[in-house]
Amino acid sequence: EIITYVVDGALTHKDSRGNEETLGRGSIQFMSAGTGIQHSEGNPDATPLRFIQSWVTPRSRGLTPNYGSAPGDACDRKDRFARIAADWDDKTADEEKVAVRIHQDTNVYAAETTKPLDFEIAAGRQAYMLCVEGAVDVASPTTTKALERHDAAELYGPLKLHFTPKDSTHLLMFEMPAAPGRSGRRDAEE
Repeated sequence: EIITYVVDGALTHKDSRGNEETLGRGSIQFMSAGTGIQHSEGNPDATPLRFIQSWVTPRSRGLTPNYGSAPGDACDRKDRFARIAADWDDKTADEEKVAVRIHQDTNVYAAETTKPLDFEIAAGRQAYMLCVEGAVDVASPTTTKALERHDAAELYGPLKLHFTPKDSTHLLMFEMPAAPGRSGRRDAEE
C-alpha cells in the first residue's frame, strides 16, 4: 500500500490501468500495487514539488492493483487532526466518509493549525508523527519535546498528547498497531 501526501506543488500520477491525474497541496493518493502495476509520478510544473510517500505492508498478498485519491481540503484539516486515510475494514471510517482506504490497520491524519490540539494514542497502538511545516511543542503527561520542520517522533500508547504550535504548523500522523521490539527513537512517551 503506497500512500502519498502532497505538501506543495502538483504531483501527476499515471499508471498502466489508465489512471492519470494531477493533485495539489493537501491531496492524498493511494495505490495498492498488489499483483503488479506500472506507474510514474512527476511534477508537471516549474513550481517545486514536496510530498511525503509511505509504504505500508498490506495484511495479505495478491491484492488486485488499485488506485485512488482525495483532493486536499484545507478546511477539513484546519485546527484539527483530519483522518485522511483508513483501513478498508474500519466501519467508523465508513461513517466519517474517509475517502482513501487501504488494506491495513493504519490511519493517517493531517492538521494545519495555529491553535493547540490534542491527540490520544490507545494502548497497543503507536504513531509516527512528522512536523511537515512550522514548529510545535508536543507534550505528554511527563515530558515536552520541541519539533520543527522535518522533525519526527515515534509515539507509543497509551498516551495523551497536547500539541502547542509556535506558529502556523502542518502535521502528519500515521497511527497503527504497536509493533513490539521494533521501536526506534522515542521522542515523547509516558
